[in-house]
Amino acid sequence: MQQNLPEVLVTFAGYKSSIQNCSKLTVSEYINDLVLFFRYIIVSRSGKDPAQAEMTTVSLAPLDYDLAGSVRTDEIYSYMLYLSQDRGNGVRIRARRLSAIKAFYKYHTVKSRRLLENPAKDIDSPNIKPALPKYLTLEESIALLESVPKDSPNYERDYCILTLFLNCGMRLAELVGINLSDIDADLSKLVVTGKGNKMRVVYLNSACKQALKDYLAVRQFNATKYGMPIKDKNALFLSSRRTRISRTMVQTLVYDYLKLAGLDGRGISVHKLRHTAATLMYNDGEGVDILSLQNILGHEQLTTTQIYTHLANKKLEEAVEMNPLAKLQKK
Repeated sequence: MQQNLPEVLVTFAGYKSSIQNCSKLTVSEYINDLVLFFRYIIVSRSGKDPAQAEMTTVSLAPLDYDLAGSVRTDEIYSYMLYLSQDRGNGVRIRARRLSAIKAFYKYHTVKSRRLLENPAKDIDSPNIKPALPKYLTLEESIALLESVPKDSPNYERDYCILTLFLNCGMRLAELVGINLSDIDADLSKLVVTGKGNKMRVVYLNSACKQALKDYLAVRQFNATKYGMPIKDKNALFLSSRRTRISRTMVQTLVYDYLKLAGLDGRGISVHKLRHTAATLMYNDGEGVDILSLQNILGHEQLTTTQIYTHLANKKLEEAVEMNPLAKLQKK
């Protein structure tokens, strides 16, 4: 989050962090979006063209409660047009930026009550068509797991990471944050900390238990064989420096194994492994309903999980098209 922010932004950030329990990353995204918005307001009111301005250099010194309270609804509409035409922001980014503005004004009119009017309350969010998430098939998932070289010094660690991603649908931050103290003694379940610092229990299947058991058996040995003590003793996954493995490192190793498996160049990322786990459970698992999947993935809203029902419907459509009579037309 940026330094030396005006009070009107600082108080909002404090509310999102301390009351709504948002993560630092989420709060930072809110503030970054609001900074751009108010820089646009400052530039446009100065008579300059925002499309020609270097927004990162625009001072926020004029921003106070009076300026924020004077923003008009038509200025927000103009800003949305600027995002689309001049910054080339897609519909999802525009929707996110508008959401930040709405949250800001709702807080300051309803909670802090420092502002009298909410100029954003009646503005509709851009219509986002749900996109079917990319994912790996069962065969491709197996190929990814088999791409980890067994003679690699980090074989057990990397295989365990991929196994947890593909079986449990964890987020990247959740996996990196796992501590030894989060794991049940019999390896049947563990606790992860998800969005908004909300904790949930992740149950481990046989593949996860075995991968975790194999990794734990060599974790201590690998961490000390070069005479380097473990610096973060509670971290489950360790880097070569014996510290908690970073998000960037996990992303890098996943991309490396996707390439080894011949699965690179298709837009598959770490987050798509989460989609893969969800898709395999819902489409190919037995008795996995949408509510169970919601709990497994840690979604707050059922509508977020329902994207996987669309994938199931797509699978049914493809099955119907495979009928040998599908191409038969009456003469």
